[in-house]
Amino acid sequence: MSEKTVRILIPGYRSKLDNYRNAIEGVGAQAVLTEEICGAEGYDGLLLPGGCDIHPRRYGQEIAGSEEIDEGLDEVQFTILDAFVKAKKPVLGICRGHQLINTYFGGTLFQDIDTAWRHARDKGADWDKVHCSGAEEGSWIYELYGGEFATNSSHHQAVDVPGKGLHVVQRSAEDGIVEALYHDSLPVWSVQWHPERMCFSHKREDTVDGSRVLRFFVEKCF
Repeated sequence: MSEKTVRILIPGYRSKLDNYRNAIEGVGAQAVLTEEICGAEGYDGLLLPGGCDIHPRRYGQEIAGSEEIDEGLDEVQFTILDAFVKAKKPVLGICRGHQLINTYFGGTLFQDIDTAWRHARDKGADWDKVHCSGAEEGSWIYELYGGEFATNSSHHQAVDVPGKGLHVVQRSAEDGIVEALYHDSLPVWSVQWHPERMCFSHKREDTVDGSRVLRFFVEKCF
């Protein structure tokens, strides 16, 4: 790996991005936080973080289970994603970011999955749920973790129809929820879980090490 410092843009509310910044810095890159719309110039990659629900009109639906919608945040993140896609620069989506990528490429979401009790963090709890999953052999996520492994979970929505060019490469074992995607011609990857809460000071004994996903992404940004 060269001496270049990789600059990763993370759009969202700064007060909610500490875990992402710490994890990106933990794998040797520079995290740049923004709450405003900007372009891809000067950055090597984009990390789309977790957060509230995307307005369902973005995927052609009325509100039917979506919660805590923030259309201002939608606009900022979709606009920045568009700039990175057009620049063909690497993008990693996490949780909301995973769903946002799917929506951007024309996919749809389940607004409130039937098995949310298995995936969503309990109200007032400080810890994520954990579940087992399976990865497609030969995929990017398989190369990092193998065919079967445990991840954390903190969501009540999920990918329904994958967007154009996106491929499903990981699903939860119990109910088949889409847990990871990749794009077939662009440097775009995403996970439904939270690797930033599975590494370094947040490393867990009951899941795999989330830093592998972040290292994979940063290496793609050189």
